[in-house]
Amino acid sequence: MRVLITGGAGFIGSHLADLLLEKGYQVRALDSLDPQVHGDSPSRPDYLDPSVQLMVGDVRNRSDVAGALEGCDILVHFAAAVGVGQSMYRMEHYTSVNALGASVVLEEAVRRRDSIRKMLVASSMSIYGEGLYRCCECGDFAPRLRPSEQLERHEWEVRCPVCGKASTPLPVPETKSLFPASIYAINKRSHEEMFLVTGQAYGIPAVAMRFFNVYGTRQALSNPYTGVGAIFASRLLNGNPPIIFEDGLQSRDFVHVRDLCRACAMALENPAADGRVLNVGTGRPTSILDMAKAIARHLGRPDDDFMIRDQFRAGDVRHCFADCSSISELLGFRPEIEFDRGVGDLCRWVATSTATDRVDAATRELEERGLTR
Repeated sequence: MRVLITGGAGFIGSHLADLLLEKGYQVRALDSLDPQVHGDSPSRPDYLDPSVQLMVGDVRNRSDVAGALEGCDILVHFAAAVGVGQSMYRMEHYTSVNALGASVVLEEAVRRRDSIRKMLVASSMSIYGEGLYRCCECGDFAPRLRPSEQLERHEWEVRCPVCGKASTPLPVPETKSLFPASIYAINKRSHEEMFLVTGQAYGIPAVAMRFFNVYGTRQALSNPYTGVGAIFASRLLNGNPPIIFEDGLQSRDFVHVRDLCRACAMALENPAADGRVLNVGTGRPTSILDMAKAIARHLGRPDDDFMIRDQFRAGDVRHCFADCSSISELLGFRPEIEFDRGVGDLCRWVATSTATDRVDAATRELEERGLTR
């Protein structure tokens, strides 16, 4: 059984390749080796297993995609331009790579619909926008973004839209309304809908996995638009304090990359996932400040030397963590890697790596466009 992973030389794709190779699959990767991710002189990553057949190409290029899909039984689509903030000023680029790229991949998959047995696409928790909340007086609600006037007052927590009282964040189920708050999030919503509707129309089983905040080894430490764990680690490696927006108490669901890849493999092998969208997270909220402290501690740096800006970024949400009951009930998936162990794993790898800190430049780009205040 041969699997094509688009974006297969990247952070998540390479880990999934490792797992599928262990399971006896043949793995082919199509990857553009984007310099923002792979460096200014990109080449085959050292961490990519030698058994992976790497084809360097662009998902927007039909001949590249056609060649990569030839002889494949399973399609995993991870290739994407990734970065919430950057997507708000590189709109054409993000939409081209993400929407046009997915269209080309799907058209070529449909041409091989008699041989493609399953498709899996990476979606994102960003499509939810804000999380789900409960007001003790008015009940549960799914808000849009916090009002600008509230954020200008540096009042960070989400309040009930009816009575104005403080609210309690709840785990987010797949049934929550979708309020994507960035071009990237809109692209990811399109990804899952495009794959599911195409699979249904042509009889190709498809599943969309809504990834929460993935962390682990092989994250691009010099990419200022990658996961927050890698960004914090890059700052600390270069002797700079991590930059934290708002007050640092906003929370996310950090899932280790090996757990996430195990969930993807289970979805590929279990027909119960066909036609579904599934959250992949831990169900546990962790504050951004706690993530920064954990990384600093494991890297042997002070865990209180952070630049808490008391500013907000356009489109940021306050709390969002996964309700994992669907993937647990359907596939029997449960995360196994505890947070502190996972951060330690990341930091041991980080300590042997080199990172160029581009966070200040990325932050300036947001500021110059009025996306932080």
